[in-house]
Amino acid sequence: MDLENLRYELRPPLAVVTLDRPKVLNALNHRSMTELEHVFLDIRQSAAIRAVLLTGAGEKAFVAGADIRELASLSALDGEQAALRGQRVFSLIENCGKPVIACINGFALGGGCELALACTLRIASSSARLGQPEVKIGIMPGYGGTQRLPRLIGKGAALKMILTGETIAAAEALRLGLVDEVVDPDQLLARAEQLALTIAAVAPLAVRDSIRAVNSGYDLPLASGLELEASLFGLACSTRDKAEGTTAFLEKRAAVWEGH
Repeated sequence: MDLENLRYELRPPLAVVTLDRPKVLNALNHRSMTELEHVFLDIRQSAAIRAVLLTGAGEKAFVAGADIRELASLSALDGEQAALRGQRVFSLIENCGKPVIACINGFALGGGCELALACTLRIASSSARLGQPEVKIGIMPGYGGTQRLPRLIGKGAALKMILTGETIAAAEALRLGLVDEVVDPDQLLARAEQLALTIAAVAPLAVRDSIRAVNSGYDLPLASGLELEASLFGLACSTRDKAEGTTAFLEKRAAVWEGH
């Protein structure tokens, strides 16, 4: 895979994906989005990868937003197509079937905040700052921010962030529920890896379908969400992993997962 703006490291059962444009604070341009799509398509089909760490190169930024030079030249049609493309890539990350942990090591602004929102979990450095400042340059969030942010932190808090364009510190992001943990900067990747390995040690199909149940059922009426859960639970009961997990529990030994 010919990557220019990303680093993609395979350390089974983990993959580490690093946005690597530190001179522009890892801003997302067209090529970055293409590379993210290619990498996460590979991750989705790889049985060896059970969890992903996603971070930014350098100490200043996770992703500071979209590339403003590219944004400046977009027409109405180009802008809509760019938004749809970004939404597609971020939905792939959200629904790749593997837990993706955003390791927010600095600024996560605009498209960077939206990228973090598409991840399964978010761990932030205590020095991180997050925000949706698009209104300050005459646009609005276009990669899912107006939809995922209110679902995560509530309509009022999301509108306050979006309409003011103000950034918030990691501690405030934790209070709002925008991030799941805040750690010292030098502990960020170690804590994320610890969490990823904990998840990677359990049944991979159960993890995949738990993510699917939450993501797909979140906006359904409760009765429909429960129906989806029951269907996925039934599928889990038909797997070799379920047979192995229950047998290992009864035999008081560690399970050996096949992913089947």
